[in-house]
Amino acid sequence: MQYLLIHAGAPDLGEAWNEEAWAALTGWLDEAIGSGVSVEGSPLQLDADATTVKVRDGELIVTDGPYAETKEQIAGYDVIECPGKEEAVRWARRHARLAQVRSQARRRA
Repeated sequence: MQYLLIHAGAPDLGEAWNEEAWAALTGWLDEAIGSGVSVEGSPLQLDADATTVKVRDGELIVTDGPYAETKEQIAGYDVIECPGKEEAVRWARRHARLAQVRSQARRRA
């Protein structure tokens, strides 16, 4: 089964990243790739670089900025392949602890 891990953190998350944080995350990535669990993943640009697209009453509305006003921003994602929810939660937990973010695990439809 594939799970999408969505990683979210504080708006100033980028400022907290130092060499030690990157080394810890690289270790997680190396383990996920080496074990065959990692399908794909990527960090994302900051919310300030986002463009929101919606249609209301047939009218296209394009705005600069994030989808919603929130105290967190989506920092990145990973798609993992594992036998079940417990294993997906184990990987999400380790990532959240290392990267100091909140990770959500969602099974792909």
